[in-house]
Amino acid sequence: MGSIIFTTTNKLAEGMRISHILLNKKLAACVKLFENVRSFYWWKGKIESANEIQLMIITQKNLVEKVFSEIKKIHSYEVPEMIEIQIGRINKDYLDWISKV
Repeated sequence: MGSIIFTTTNKLAEGMRISHILLNKKLAACVKLFENVRSFYWWKGKIESANEIQLMIITQKNLVEKVFSEIKKIHSYEVPEMIEIQIGRINKDYLDWISKV
């Protein structure tokens, strides 16, 4: 089955770089970038906010650990967001496409 991984960055160039690396290494079938996401979060004891780029990474379930490892290696954040959501139901044709990456 497939998985969706979410991560964020504060620079469009970094989001594009992460996307291209994951795609070139065949760790993702598709990466969507959402610009101008406003995040509010706790960091080092206080509430912060930032404009971020949200990445939605579509991948195979068996590649999730490799995607996490790659993101951790190349990301500029001290603690990058990496959240996996397992896809419970999916269009069979789309799943076949993801599986061919």
